[in-house]
Amino acid sequence: MVVIGMVLLALGGFWLGTRTAGHASVAVMVPEHPGLPWVDVRTGDTAWGIADAVARDGRDPEALAEEIKRLNRLPDGKIRPGTRLYILRR
Repeated sequence: MVVIGMVLLALGGFWLGTRTAGHASVAVMVPEHPGLPWVDVRTGDTAWGIADAVARDGRDPEALAEEIKRLNRLPDGKIRPGTRLYILRR
C-alpha cells in the first residue's frame, strides 16, 4: 500500500512538473527582421557553409558569413540547430 502511494505521489509530481514547464516555455515569436529571407540551421551547419550555399552572382561567401553574423548578432559565429538566421537580399 505504501509503495502504491509513493508511486502515485511521484507520478503526480511528474505531471505537475510537466505542466509547469509547459507553461513556462510559452512565448510569442515575433520576427526581428520582417520581410527578410531566412535559413533554419540544421545539425552540422556553419555560418560560412550557409553563406556559401546562398551566395549568388559571385558574392564572397566569407563577406556574406560576416554579414550573417552581424545581422543575427552572433559575436563568435557559433550557431545552433533550430536557430533561424536572417540573410540580407542583394
